[in-house]
Amino acid sequence: MNEGDLAPDVELVANDGSTVKLSSFRGKKNVVLCFYPKNHLFACPSKKVFQMAEAIIAAYPKIKEQAELFAISVDTVEDQKKFVEEYSVPYLHLSDMQKIACKTYAGLNIAGLAKRSTFIIGKDGKISKIFRDISPEKHGQEIISSLQNLK
Repeated sequence: MNEGDLAPDVELVANDGSTVKLSSFRGKKNVVLCFYPKNHLFACPSKKVFQMAEAIIAAYPKIKEQAELFAISVDTVEDQKKFVEEYSVPYLHLSDMQKIACKTYAGLNIAGLAKRSTFIIGKDGKISKIFRDISPEKHGQEIISSLQNLK
């Protein structure tokens, strides 16, 4: 998948039990999809999840002005719900237990978990920016900058 490609449609269940269908935003709103391996991993990857979440939460008010943001991992809906409640996350976390969206967008690592990556999708449904080498502490600001560059 490359920048400029039409974003494949996905439909996933969120931590609040709602169903989110990517194509429902086409023509209406920009979308940010943040893929990450799993909520509660041991050691370094877990720290990166929290650093990235903190950076995005801090930037979320500005992101929300320009786009709808979703975090996606292979965690169950119940695990997503617990994570969002435990860390007071203001945006929806989507469950991809079948790994369809994770494979299609982010790709999977050797453990079968989503590779850390973010996709900025314009109102036209095209991928305008892909982040694969993410700096967790700066990622919220990177998302804001990419959204500001959208026409």
